[in-house]
Amino acid sequence: MIKKCLFPVAGYGTRFLPATKAMPKEMLPIVNKPLVQYGVEEAIEAGLVDIGLITGRGKRAIVDHFDVNYELEHQISGTSKEESLASIRNVMQKASFSITRQVEMRGLGDAILNGKRLVGDEPFGVVLSDDLCLPGEEGEGVMAQMVKLFKQFRCSIVAIQEVPDELIHKFGVIQGEQIKDGLYQVTDMVEKPKLEDAPSNLAIIGRYILTPDIFDIIENTPPGKNGEVQLTDALLTQAKNGCVLAYKFKGRRFDCGSVEGFVEATNFVYENIYKG
Repeated sequence: MIKKCLFPVAGYGTRFLPATKAMPKEMLPIVNKPLVQYGVEEAIEAGLVDIGLITGRGKRAIVDHFDVNYELEHQISGTSKEESLASIRNVMQKASFSITRQVEMRGLGDAILNGKRLVGDEPFGVVLSDDLCLPGEEGEGVMAQMVKLFKQFRCSIVAIQEVPDELIHKFGVIQGEQIKDGLYQVTDMVEKPKLEDAPSNLAIIGRYILTPDIFDIIENTPPGKNGEVQLTDALLTQAKNGCVLAYKFKGRRFDCGSVEGFVEATNFVYENIYKG
């Protein structure tokens, strides 16, 4: 029913300069696996096996990562090092990859609109690789949790979490009517508000399931915060004219778009996953 997932990966990653001067931020490794691969594996677990990469200049390494490297694989064939490629080979076997480009960096809404040609008239997921989300105690990824909700409610869904006051200004923030524990019908959204203007402490993180009518809404959404086409603004229009749900997911999120979050994620994965 829902098989496609977009990965907006055209951003510059300026918070990690000079490391990201020539290398995509999405290829930064958490231990021995790049951020974007974690996101793709999460999508595949949820049944989203048609992966759309919205790339930009200097992002060729992402595309190459999900392709065969004949010379490397020939050199390590039959050695113990070949086992290190098991996870990416598994991804390549289970998923298909399509690529389009975002020519100008005009915001997340514009990036999603560029993905229309890959998605068509179908509901689809969106994963922002900067947000590394690891399963909770139940062992189910965030996108898999959201796909189950979509099958029940058939409307756009955003993932949310409570954030401290000092971080409110970094997120889109929702206000909503609680339907059941951890699930809200959105009544308002504000992109990166000041603390005094924030309607709640429930912040949107980089996981979405969107219905295809969002494309027409984005096309008619004027630039907002920072002069960019904000997905939050389009979702607010969708919420007012229909229904958008916000889901407080089960699991753990790391903000790998920041150096502090990246280091925290690396330490956590090394101690709890890689060594184990």
